[in-house]
Amino acid sequence: MDPQPNNLSDDQELFEHHRFVASKGQEPLRVDKFLMNFIENATRNKIQQAAKQGCIWVNDKKVKQNYKVKAGDEVKVLFEHPPYEFLLAPENIPLDIVYEDNTLLVVNKPSGMVVHPGHGNYSGTLLNALAAHLEHLPLNSNQRPGLVHRIDKDTSGLLVIAKTENAMAHLARQFFEKTSEREYVALVWGDVAEDEGSVKGHIGRHPKNRLQMHVFPDGLNGKDAITHYRVLERFGYVTLLSCKLETGRTHQIRVHMKYLGHPLFNDARYGGDKILKGTHFTKYKQFVDNAFKLLPRQGLHAKTLGFVHPETGKLMRFTSELPEDIQGCIEKWRLYSSQSGTS
Repeated sequence: MDPQPNNLSDDQELFEHHRFVASKGQEPLRVDKFLMNFIENATRNKIQQAAKQGCIWVNDKKVKQNYKVKAGDEVKVLFEHPPYEFLLAPENIPLDIVYEDNTLLVVNKPSGMVVHPGHGNYSGTLLNALAAHLEHLPLNSNQRPGLVHRIDKDTSGLLVIAKTENAMAHLARQFFEKTSEREYVALVWGDVAEDEGSVKGHIGRHPKNRLQMHVFPDGLNGKDAITHYRVLERFGYVTLLSCKLETGRTHQIRVHMKYLGHPLFNDARYGGDKILKGTHFTKYKQFVDNAFKLLPRQGLHAKTLGFVHPETGKLMRFTSELPEDIQGCIEKWRLYSSQSGTS
């Protein structure tokens, strides 16, 4: 939230910063409380200030902070300046470039780096770094320069960036038609029962928590999503998986693994930052706490990326090593399971 110092008048040009539609099951709820559930890093005070200044609209009318949102309401937050995410400033940030030619480049993104600017993250992103490395990048359907796909802030690994309009269209089509290859390594809670399997379930925004995604097994909401998994190694209380994406929904592996009953290790947003499997001994709790400190984010790495080159027609396939934090955590669990006999 970024309230303006002056009240907005009806004849000002306004820019939409947020838009939400209340779900069918929405009970009447004050708009300030409603927006608290949907906008990351927003405080109730900032939301109330925005309402006082005429920045919050419901069904195209200004409302006060005590307006009760009901099912079907369209809630917008409007300001007199464009969203900061569209003001892309080049920044001299080091890039781990795995491959580059005149058509595309492949980068290995570290955990902690946001892919593109958005609410609360207007600098230090991968796109800020790319803007300094390259002058002109084609826009995707969401007006994001160069981006064919994304990975989460706290997920590490490989991304392909398009440098030409033709490359953008060609690569986007491969991702849409599910012909690209994307393999992730995931550390999940629990002993996964099957050596391999698939998770199928539509994914959409959580009906009550906008910051989470949710599986809708009946297929009436969300978009279809398919994740294929294979066990790489078992450590008793946690399992190391290879996950291949057939689709590319937001938080797909994180949500599908939670739905399977195996949240990603230390995934705070989906409940993996608590001890979900194991003993009640103090020594074990201390061990897990140390493992959390060693891997202070979800255990997920985009390891392999494959696609057909838009110009040459050749199959390109890239693999990145597991970063030190994930590798160190795996070795810690491997040692623990061998000593305790839990594997």
